[in-house]
Formats: sequence, C-alpha cells, structure tokens
Amino acid sequence: MTRSKPQRVTRGFSVDDDGGDTGTPAPRRIRTRQQIINGEGKRPPAKVELALLAHNPYNPREELTNIEETADSLRAKGQIQPVTVARRAAFLTAHPGQEDTLGEAEYVVIDGNRRLAAAHLAGLEELRIDVNDDLAASAADLLESALIANIHREDVAPIDQAKAIQELTQVHGSQGEVARRLGKTPAWVSQRLALLELTPELQEKVEAGELKVEPARRIGRLPKEEQQAEAEMAISAVKAPRQRRRNPAGEASDALAVNAVDTPGGPAGSDSDATETVNAVNTSVQDAGPVGAADTGMDTSTQGEGGQPRRLPYDDAFYIVQHLHVKMTTENFVQGARFWMDVLRQQHPDAYGALLQELSQQEQPA
Repeated sequence: MTRSKPQRVTRGFSVDDDGGDTGTPAPRRIRTRQQIINGEGKRPPAKVELALLAHNPYNPREELTNIEETADSLRAKGQIQPVTVARRAAFLTAHPGQEDTLGEAEYVVIDGNRRLAAAHLAGLEELRIDVNDDLAASAADLLESALIANIHREDVAPIDQAKAIQELTQVHGSQGEVARRLGKTPAWVSQRLALLELTPELQEKVEAGELKVEPARRIGRLPKEEQQAEAEMAISAVKAPRQRRRNPAGEASDALAVNAVDTPGGPAGSDSDATETVNAVNTSVQDAGPVGAADTGMDTSTQGEGGQPRRLPYDDAFYIVQHLHVKMTTENFVQGARFWMDVLRQQHPDAYGALLQELSQQEQPA
C-alpha cells in the first residue's frame, strides 16, 4: 500500500495520516499553519544539515577550544554522540528577540556547541541531533544546562567558567544557590569567581597559562594595587629552579651563622672569611640560592639601607613562603612545611581544622 502525502484541506491547515502501512485507516490529525512552521506534531529528523543548527547564544564558553582536535576526531571516527538541541520556536518562546542571532536555523544547540564548530571545520554536511525543548524553558535553565554540560570538561578555560558561574549567580541570586544546583560547595564557587576580581592584564596571563589558576584565585582576593606584585612573585616561583648547589662538607668559607651581620672584606684567614652571617635568612656570596634565583623577580638581598641587615616582611606570608621556597632545597622546604603544620595543629587547632577543610575543597575536581 502506497502512502500518500499529507492532504491539504484548506489554506493554513494540513492533514497527517499516521496509519502507516497497516492497511487500517488512522484518525486524521489537523495541524495549523503555525504548528507546521514550529515543527509541532512532527517527529524530528535524526540528522540535520549544519546550516539548520545555531550555536546557543548563552553558551558559557566565549572561546571554543581544541576545535582542531575535535574536527580530526570527527573525520576519523565520525560523530559518536548526538548534539542536544531545542527547536527554534521553543527557544524563541523563552527568549524573544533572538531571531537575528539564530538566523535561518531551525534548531539551537544546547549541548554540543564545540562539536558543531568542529563539524564546520571538518567539512561535515550534517550532524545527528537529540531534540529536547524542555531545556529552552528559561534563561536560567539554558545557562545552567550549558554550564553543567561543560563544567566537567577539561577544555573549558578557567576565566570562561568563572564568567558562566557569575551569570548563573545573577540569575539565581546567590553563590550558595548556585553551589547547590551544581552540586559543589560555596567555597568552590567563590574560588572560581575570584578570578574575575583580577585585573584584565592578569586575567590574560591566566588565559595564556603564564599565571597558574591556584595562585590566581588567591591573588584575586587582594586589592587591585597589590595584585601585580604578587602575580610576579607567583610566576617567578614557578620558573625558578628549586634545587640549590650543595658545597662539599668541610668548606669553612661556606659555614653559615644566623642573626649576625655580614662583615665582608675582612682580612684573609680571619673569622669573617670563614663564616658568612646574615639576619634571619642566609644568603651566601658563593651560594646565593639556586642557579637563576636572581631572575625570580624577588628581592632576596639581605642588606638594607646604610649596610644594615634587611628586616624580612614577616607580615607578608606569601613573600616569606616564596622566599624560603627559592632559598631552600625541595627536601628541606617540604620538611619545614611539616613542622609548620605540626605547630599549627598543636597550638592553633581551630585554624588547623579550617585549613584542612579549605585544602580538601580545593582538591575537588573542577
């Protein structure tokens, strides 16, 4: 039995026959012209041309990364997972005024924007789709769906992720509510939003990978005028070698004494030649820390004005730690950290417990 095309009964209406090839007439269903345009009452296709797919305007990633790798995968293996889309009509009902953004597209990609961009790059003609109009219900749902889909992907840039979380916070009204919806802690949300408090120059360094994310989040909580100096120290600490040259045992010229004053230029054979002394942190002329320490961007000199020993800024914890990191071997630095934690545990148990909780939250996967 040959199935005929839907019969047109009047202008603006059509009749669908869903009886298939059973030979039994099925009740005819009438769709209005607007329903036909909206695609209502019609099973969506399994595949559509790329020209009919529009990127999600609310997609949190401003820059679609690793497009080349995804394009290569599409060429070699084809499309493994369909992209999730909403019909144009459903999207515009929830988000009026986006007609120009969508162009002539019939579907809006909710999850799969990177695959859509890669498909264009790979020269594909069509993609498999999975239609879910419920995802276009509201701006909050749309943004949340896109963010949750991307939040567990390693290719999402930290700044883009932070901007998406900020938008979600504006929609839901609080960081706590965003954390609940994402299944994360409020501290996790706060740490990522801290990146947006960085100066534009430092945000660019984070995007370029020059400034690591963890110190960047801490620096973002500082006043703007203090961020540049702290960032330079953080960048320099990563670049600086950790190991310092060890001198053979028995070299008296490298013996160190603490809490005294250097007396360079003393007579040969005198105690001033045998022992180098500085205030608080030792800096030997022959062994001034690891090779290249002078390039760290930190002022590690021990001489203040007038030749007086320089006082370390004990109120600047970050400087002290970075200074010790540059000056000490990795083994000694780690051992010192253990001693520090032990003192904190015994004498400041509340602060110790809070620190452990913060560290455990930082270890949560991004």
